[in-house]
Amino acid sequence: MEQSERGRFLGQPAALANLFGVELWERFSFYGMQGILLIYLYYSAAEGGLGIDQDTAAGIVGAYGGSVYLSTILGAWLADRVLGAERTLFASAVVVMAGHLALALLPGLAGVAAGLILVAIGSGGVKATATSLVGSLYAAGDDRRDAGFSLFYLGINVGALAGPLATGLLQQRAGFHWGFGLAAVGMAAGLIQYSFGRRRLTGAAREVPNPLPAARRPLVIVAGVVVAAVVAAVIVFLTDRLSDVVVAASAIAAVAYFAVILTARAVTPVERRRVLAFIPLFIASAAFWSLYQQQFTVVTIYADERLNRNLFGWEMPVSWVQSINPVFIILLSGVFALLWNRLGDRQPSTPIKFAAGTAIMGVAFLLFLPLAGGGPNSAPLLALAGILFVFTIAELLLSPVGLSVATKLAPHAFHTQMVALFFLSVALGTAMSGTLAGFYDPSRETGYFGVLGAVAVVLGAALALIAVPLRRLMSGVR
Repeated sequence: MEQSERGRFLGQPAALANLFGVELWERFSFYGMQGILLIYLYYSAAEGGLGIDQDTAAGIVGAYGGSVYLSTILGAWLADRVLGAERTLFASAVVVMAGHLALALLPGLAGVAAGLILVAIGSGGVKATATSLVGSLYAAGDDRRDAGFSLFYLGINVGALAGPLATGLLQQRAGFHWGFGLAAVGMAAGLIQYSFGRRRLTGAAREVPNPLPAARRPLVIVAGVVVAAVVAAVIVFLTDRLSDVVVAASAIAAVAYFAVILTARAVTPVERRRVLAFIPLFIASAAFWSLYQQQFTVVTIYADERLNRNLFGWEMPVSWVQSINPVFIILLSGVFALLWNRLGDRQPSTPIKFAAGTAIMGVAFLLFLPLAGGGPNSAPLLALAGILFVFTIAELLLSPVGLSVATKLAPHAFHTQMVALFFLSVALGTAMSGTLAGFYDPSRETGYFGVLGAVAVVLGAALALIAVPLRRLMSGVR
């Protein structure tokens, strides 16, 4: 990184501003659509929805969310073997916009299937490449890296805040398809602003680290057609088990990815130890996201059926609940960035941050217990906001740190694909959130929230106990 770049964007490299912007708009469209997706699936036709069984709808949302992160494998592979990270990012954003247009313009399940597949593939490509590009802005040992990722995370959450507010209000006043259309407009805005700053991302951003030989390209095309056919068959015949399918696919892909990286000749012994150290972090991350992502399954159902959403005589849209967490992220991400900057090399190690994030996420679930057993409109909005505040503390300890450590532990030959491996943990956890939602029952909330919360606390404590040997495996990476 050139010295002239220092201080250009809140003390960070100037190119971070462009990546901040495109991720903001992509998250606006992503969370804006997801904010109304579940209720669109299970609301009756009279309410503008599709009338799907609630458990099946929650499973579809979990499967879709998991597929987004599972698709980071494809995005990372395209970046490392075919297009380079920057071109993959731009093409993926175009696919995202097409998916939102399909949801807005195509009626019924056809629009849902086409839209969710396109958004999942496109968002997976955006997530893998944007994160990798942020990591490429920093030299090894640059203490600003975690702070830079925290600022990048701020952009994510500005979009995540505005998206559900805008689409939820438009859905309430004009209908679901208008809300989906607004998500498409948001992604178009992101593409326009990104186009003006693409020239700043040069060098490694446009490099194809491990080009695919031309002779192998026909085989890849055939494999892509086969995979597309399998995906279509799964959607048609296993609609009510989609989240289970994505859980299995994510787990298999993760095991395969770890095996490929650990056995690759291009990986040095030090890099191999660092990948081994990533395995416990991967497991903790999957557990964390299996609880956190229930904001889009169980917490959405909770907000629709149990939460008192009355604000001075006006009923707040269900989707607005999903904007509570981003408010806290926006308020606190700068605090965490400042904290890590101030502490420098005295800040807690990555394993300790992961352990704390996982355990605190468990505590957040345990905080639902005093509210258990109530009827419709019995849960106070302030109480849920307080629980989501704890969600936020846990998220800031694990999520931006997870993105950062994936780039720090990545072998040179698998830089973008290591980021995709972190997102595989999110895919696994997100799909599990859909599967777990099938066990949620308002009449048995104590068992549901109590068991899941306790398991997360215990897992966080176990990770803290092995933090010292993990740091040795990380070979100098904190």
